[in-house]
Amino acid sequence: MTDVQTAPRAKYGGGPLNLGDPDDKHLRKVEKDVLIPQRMRDKAKTEKCVAEVERFSECCKNASVLMTFQCQKENAALKDCLSQWYNDPDFKAECTQEYLDERSEYRRTGIAKRLKSSRYQSST
Repeated sequence: MTDVQTAPRAKYGGGPLNLGDPDDKHLRKVEKDVLIPQRMRDKAKTEKCVAEVERFSECCKNASVLMTFQCQKENAALKDCLSQWYNDPDFKAECTQEYLDERSEYRRTGIAKRLKSSRYQSST
């Protein structure tokens, strides 16, 4: 192999399980532009805008086919709440730090957070 082909691997390899350096805090473009914003949206929906999500969901259930017209107020309230959190720099920093912590743990152990939590649950 040439040095050009091995250079990128050295950047993302290494660490105890060759999954990358657990202490590396550098974010790739896909992490900055896709993964962190997705985490922010998910966290805002499940933790910050719970009431708005519930009202919108209930309206959609009751309106069925006409939900586009009947749930405009609830949809606007949900969008406003999500936008508020999505544009909050402290919230973005919090989500970024959580992502980096989970990535570091994965690079140390080789076990993803989702797999770790479901691993100990019974199947009954």
